[in-house]
Amino acid sequence: MTRMKKKYLEEVAPALMKKYEYKSTMQIPKIDKIVISVGAGDCKDNAKALDAVIKDITAIAGQKAVPTAARKSVANFKLREGMNVGVKVTLRQDKMWEFLDRLLNVALPRVRDFRGINPDAFDGRGNYSLGLKEQIIFPEIDYDKIEKLRGMNIAICTTAKTDEEARELLSLMGAPFARA
Repeated sequence: MTRMKKKYLEEVAPALMKKYEYKSTMQIPKIDKIVISVGAGDCKDNAKALDAVIKDITAIAGQKAVPTAARKSVANFKLREGMNVGVKVTLRQDKMWEFLDRLLNVALPRVRDFRGINPDAFDGRGNYSLGLKEQIIFPEIDYDKIEKLRGMNIAICTTAKTDEEARELLSLMGAPFARA
């Protein structure tokens, strides 16, 4: 069992059960999945650049990333429907817990001038979104081998009904929220 999953089961879930007085253990919010996505619109003409993005995200996530295609054609961007314009990977179960552990304990502290993550980036349904400016904060990425610095979006999907419950869940898991 991963370190974060053990922490959730032994510390976080009982604390949430006590604080919100749930009647059933099934009501306790948990992390459902983590989706990592990268927009790579500049790779629409260059397949090798897209392969490099896939390789980087696969190394970070520990699971094969898949290209995402454009849904609509946009003439101003010289974009046709079906062109690959991004990369995403969805993590669940043990890989999700391992990634969350690396994100909170290794990657985020390596961000330059880090003061915490935005406590208001919840969507109203208990899901949290986080944007990173560069992929080199992860130890799996070798700075000398990357072609271009790329940002990424990380969406943490929870089963919480409200943002307050999700914020409590993530802060108990060790998310470094910035002080308001």
